[in-house]
Amino acid sequence: MKPIIREAQARDCEQMMNLIKELAVYEKAPNEVTVSMEHFIDSGFGENPVWGAFVAEVGGKIVGMSLFYVRYSTWKGQRLYLEDLIVTEEFRGKRLGKILFDKTIEYGKEQGYSGMLWQVLDWNEPAINFYKKYNAKFDGEWLNTSIEF
Repeated sequence: MKPIIREAQARDCEQMMNLIKELAVYEKAPNEVTVSMEHFIDSGFGENPVWGAFVAEVGGKIVGMSLFYVRYSTWKGQRLYLEDLIVTEEFRGKRLGKILFDKTIEYGKEQGYSGMLWQVLDWNEPAINFYKKYNAKFDGEWLNTSIEF
C-alpha cells in the first residue's frame, strides 16, 4: 500500500503519541514520556502552536511522523529543529523515513529557514547511517545539557 504523506492534524495525536512511546522504548527510556495528551494536542494545534509535523498514513493508520519546530540561532537565523523522525518497526526499511525526512527538508526550504538540526543517539547506528546518506554534519564538540522544571 502506498503511504499518504500529509500535515498532521489534531485527530492524529493519539496515534502520534503511540509512535513517540514506541521510540522511547527503542531508546531504552520507556518511562520518560510524561507529556499529557491534552498538552501535546494544545502545543501542536491550540491557540499558539509550537510544533508542526508530517505523518505517513497507510490504510488509515499513522505509521511514521516527522515532528519539528523553529529554533533561532544568533549566527544563522531561523532554523528548523527536527525533534523526532519515527517510523513504526513494522514499516522500517520501506523508505518512509526518507520520504518524511525529504518532506521536512522541502518544508524548511520553502519556509526560508537557514537549515535543519536534530540529534541522534551515538549508539543508533541505523539512524546514523541513514543521516550519513544526506552528508549530515555530526558535531562531537557540543554537549547536550538540560534542566528539569
